[in-house]
Amino acid sequence: MCDMSVAQPGEVDREVVDFAIVGKWMDEQGLPAGEFDEVKPLGGGTQNIMLRFTRGGRDYVLRRGPKHLRPKSNDVIRREARLLGALDGAEIRAPRVIAACPDESVIGAVFYLMEPIIGFNPQTELPDLHAGDPEIRRQMGLSAVEAIARLGSLDYVALGLSDYGKPDGFLERQVPRWLGELESYSANEGYPGPEIPGVARVGDWLDRNRPEHWTPGILHGDCHLANMMFSYDGPEVAAMVDWEMSTIGDPLLDLGWQIATRPDPNSTLSSLIGRLGAVGGLPTAEQMVEHYGRFSDRDLSAVPWYTVLACFKLGIVLEGTYARTFAGKAPKQVGEYLHAITLELFDHAHRLLE
Repeated sequence: MCDMSVAQPGEVDREVVDFAIVGKWMDEQGLPAGEFDEVKPLGGGTQNIMLRFTRGGRDYVLRRGPKHLRPKSNDVIRREARLLGALDGAEIRAPRVIAACPDESVIGAVFYLMEPIIGFNPQTELPDLHAGDPEIRRQMGLSAVEAIARLGSLDYVALGLSDYGKPDGFLERQVPRWLGELESYSANEGYPGPEIPGVARVGDWLDRNRPEHWTPGILHGDCHLANMMFSYDGPEVAAMVDWEMSTIGDPLLDLGWQIATRPDPNSTLSSLIGRLGAVGGLPTAEQMVEHYGRFSDRDLSAVPWYTVLACFKLGIVLEGTYARTFAGKAPKQVGEYLHAITLELFDHAHRLLE
């Protein structure tokens, strides 16, 4: 979470956060009273709004959906708050929720308060310690692997998350679900259709080689390194952030996702990880799989399949922005950049098929 310019409560758009209402709600939750000080918007690769502030001697981060809410924005924030609340005390590297307001009528959107994370996002910042030592960077990648392995090993039923997702048929749904998503992009006026070589071939291979046996668990869903905060004084993950795609499914998709998004320097994909992607030094896929096995008893023989699925799914997700550029719904430069990453992801998938 990267600090941006300092704002005062009165300067924050009341349509986004009305601090008078938030203060009253906080009082009702028994949180320390006082003036709102040091209000700062935080960035970090998401359209959701985050504001850091101090009140009554305690630091907070408020998270809510964007100013112009999307159809599922409130549900996403509501789910995030529920999951993070369930993870509290589970020794998982995740933000700690202080209080949540699932009632969207209070400020016009669901929101929650969490403790600030002390750490940096490697997409936008790389301290000298990490920039100057390739072994530190390799350990950063391994710490991220450990974080998802520990997450996937949790008993989600014992945490009260049995209805958080629909694990039955999870793997069977993936190819038709995302091919359907890709087809829906044609609704964007001017979009010529997906110019992605071998989409059908990759989908067919995934269906024919799908693992028969797997164990459900919690998965983050979008666990590339730009969605990780790291400690300033070492390689350890401080917290996994942006849990919008979390669900109950096959956690090995998270491992495939990390391998698929492990960037080679000078590739377009490397820029997705920003500063860290530019200097490289991350662990190999083989090292990542071996390290995952230290914290999980899952069968890792089909990791290449999960990596192909991650390339397939993320590539289609990113193509959506490219499709929207034709209808004037997204900046052309951003769309073309993400389309280039989609092509790299599918190229990676084809190489794994061979």
